[in-house]
Amino acid sequence: MQYISTRDRSHSCSAAQAIAQGLAEDGGLLTPAYLPRLPGKALDELKNMSYQQRAVYVMKFFLDEFSVKELNEFSSAAYGPEKFDTPAVAPVRALDKDTFCLELWHGPTCAFKDMALQMLPHLLTGSLAKLEEERTVCILVATSGDTGKGALEGFKDVDHTKILVFYPKDGVSAVQQLQMVTQEGGNVGVCSVVGNFDDAQTGVKKIFSDAKLREELGKRGYLLSSANSINWGRVLPQIVYYISAYCDLLRDERIQPGQEVNVCVPTGNFGNILAAYYAKEMGVPFKHFICASNSNNVLTDFIRTGVYDRNRAFYNTSSPSMDILVSSNLERLLLSMTQDGDEVRSYMSQLAASGTYQVSDKVRESLQKQFSGYFCDDAGTEQTIAKIYKKFDYLIDPHTAVGFDALEQYRKETGDDTPTIVASTASPFKFCNSVLSALGVKDQKEGLDILDQLSEVTGLPAPAPLAGLRGKSVRFEDCVEKDHMLDAVQKMLG
Repeated sequence: MQYISTRDRSHSCSAAQAIAQGLAEDGGLLTPAYLPRLPGKALDELKNMSYQQRAVYVMKFFLDEFSVKELNEFSSAAYGPEKFDTPAVAPVRALDKDTFCLELWHGPTCAFKDMALQMLPHLLTGSLAKLEEERTVCILVATSGDTGKGALEGFKDVDHTKILVFYPKDGVSAVQQLQMVTQEGGNVGVCSVVGNFDDAQTGVKKIFSDAKLREELGKRGYLLSSANSINWGRVLPQIVYYISAYCDLLRDERIQPGQEVNVCVPTGNFGNILAAYYAKEMGVPFKHFICASNSNNVLTDFIRTGVYDRNRAFYNTSSPSMDILVSSNLERLLLSMTQDGDEVRSYMSQLAASGTYQVSDKVRESLQKQFSGYFCDDAGTEQTIAKIYKKFDYLIDPHTAVGFDALEQYRKETGDDTPTIVASTASPFKFCNSVLSALGVKDQKEGLDILDQLSEVTGLPAPAPLAGLRGKSVRFEDCVEKDHMLDAVQKMLG
């Protein structure tokens, strides 16, 4: 399997090179030259496999440089019982006969990023070994809340790696921030950025695109790489859980073989819903994708109009991991729909220059045939948390609530009662303030005592990784302006 840049199909490399490099040298995203199709009986075979076995089966199509033995070792280490609190890893919860919740938050940081970031360190170190790379990998991460902790935990004390995470100052939840700034490990660093997530993400991309800097760091024995979803090693494990979810529904006889299912995903950077789209392209009978946004509804407008415009107000919302106006992974979808690197490069150049671009009528029509976009503000998010809890006795976080609100809007607008999988992206205990407010609790406790308060109100235990934050010391307090992120990198590397 060869990997190409979204902006230049003539640029190709191996899977190991794509994962080690993270971002194409022309600024594009490294993406498979084609998407393999699952064999005819694959879903029937997969339905009786464990999650770990399903991961190996699916990833092998994309990683022909890796043996099944290697991938088995990676999968067992990434998704074993010491990492995830359920043998199912990513269980599917049925709320009613047509609505299913894919719980992606049973890992060590209680968010969906664990599904990829527990696998990525194995893929990256394995790729470096195949490339006979002896330099230390410096992994740079921009986070809107969950990726940072997931990456820090995944790469903690991994040999020949250093990882530095940038997060927007005042732009993540209190629990998310505490998870990051107390992170253990001798090779980790955390720094806040004055600005929003897009500022942090743009800064990281700028560093990656600096050829002179890459050369300088190379001479010092460092290789830059990324753990953001711009890295194919992040997207690939996400494809697995959508295929797995469909297989769970088959196994449990919730659906019949070949039956179509919709997928609803709360997303900001578009990587999570892109993985579902790729699963469909591989042959999973997904019918339609419902893209759910919060008040930063740039994706909703894009799907409805074909115009991407980041020139708008930025909102800090109760679903902070989706507070994004530049959705990087959309670039991969555009390549899939155009098969034209020049066209994608033109769109991305317009975005960089003016903050906006308009796709062709052909792309817009293809987009709208497969995707619908909806958004939900904070008031609607709060109402949805309360509604789902009252109706199903099921507690969800604000991001998942945005997804359920979008699904309700879609069903009312279209009358489509196709069974639907909603991606649940984080534990509600990561957002105790918002969840308690939704349940009518105004007098809220301070610090980590709020975890106990949510437990008392709902009768649910706080996840062990969050309860375990008690007593941990803050290790990282650095803060930089967005134009000085490179200073933080140089400081970490010495």
